[in-house]
Amino acid sequence: MFVLSDPASEWIHEKALQDGTVMQSFAFDNVNQHIYVVQLMAGGQQLPGENAVVSGANRDANGDLALTQLDMQGNKLGYMYLKGFGHGVQIGVETVGETAYLWTETDSVKEGSSGWGTQIGRFPFENGKILSTESPEIEKYRLVEGSDRTTVNIDAANGLLTLRYRVNGVFRFGVYELEEIKRNHYIPLADVLQPPVGTFQGFASYGGYLYLLEGSSYGSAGSAAPIGNTYITAVDLNTGDVIDKQLITAGDTLSFREPEGLSIHLTDSLHPENAQLSFGFASNFTPNRLANIYYVDRLLPPEAALNMPALRTDSAIDMEAITD
Repeated sequence: MFVLSDPASEWIHEKALQDGTVMQSFAFDNVNQHIYVVQLMAGGQQLPGENAVVSGANRDANGDLALTQLDMQGNKLGYMYLKGFGHGVQIGVETVGETAYLWTETDSVKEGSSGWGTQIGRFPFENGKILSTESPEIEKYRLVEGSDRTTVNIDAANGLLTLRYRVNGVFRFGVYELEEIKRNHYIPLADVLQPPVGTFQGFASYGGYLYLLEGSSYGSAGSAAPIGNTYITAVDLNTGDVIDKQLITAGDTLSFREPEGLSIHLTDSLHPENAQLSFGFASNFTPNRLANIYYVDRLLPPEAALNMPALRTDSAIDMEAITD
C-alpha cells in the first residue's frame, strides 16, 4: 500500500493539452513511455461531418472528449477526439506491443448538464482519429447490467481492470481480470461499496488496494488556498474498509488547482513492484487550462499494510460524489 502521508514529488508542470479545457483524468503507457490525458472538448470547434460550430455546453452535454498523447516530460505528441463517450472521470491504458489501447467510458447519456458513460470501451490510439460511439474500432463491454456512470482504470502491474459504476444511485467498484473481460467473462474478483467522499475526481487500483481522489478548485466547495480540500483515500479491496485518508497539499502554488485523475506509473515495466501513485491537478485559467502530475512512491511492506486498522466511515454514499 502506498504511503499517502509522504510529501509528493512533481512529475509534469503546467503542460498544454489538445484543448484548453480542464484535464479530467490520465493514464500511463508504461511500456512505450507515454501519458494519455482526457478532457472535455472545448467549444467553438467544428469537426468533419458536423454542420456547424458546437458550443462547449453542448460538447459537455454530448459527452465529447479530447484525448492527448504526451511524452513522459509532458510534451504533446498527438491527439484524438471521442464523440459521445462521457465525462472522462477516469481512463486506463492497456499496452499490446507498440499499440496503446485506451479503456474509457462510452455511450454517453445526458444527466444534468453533462454526458456520462453507460458502459466501457476499448480502442487503439490513432493520432488525429475522430471516433464516435458507433466507430468499428471500439470494442464495448457492459460488465454490470442496469448500471450507469461507468468509468474504468487498468492495473497494468497485475493484469486487472477496475470498474466504477452506479446502480440505484449507489456507487461501487468491481475488480476483474483484464483478459477474462476480453473473453466476455464478467466475474469480479472483488466488489466494494464506495466510501463517503467529497467531489469525486478519479480512482486507481494497485494489487489489493483501491485509491480514490476527491476535492475541488480553490474557492468552491470549501476549498481555500493554499491548503485546499484534496484527499486521497486508500480502500482494502478484500474488505471494503477505508485504511487511510490523507490531505494532499502538493501543488499549493498552482493557480486554480483542481484535482483531476489518478493513475499508477510503473517506472520499470519489467518490475511492477516499482510503482508510483500519480495524481493530477488542472491549473491556469480558461481558455488555456494546463495539466500537472504529482506522485508518491513509497510502499508499505505487506505485513505493515495488513496490520493497519480500518478507519470508521459512514456507510452512506455522500451525494457530492455523484457530481464528479
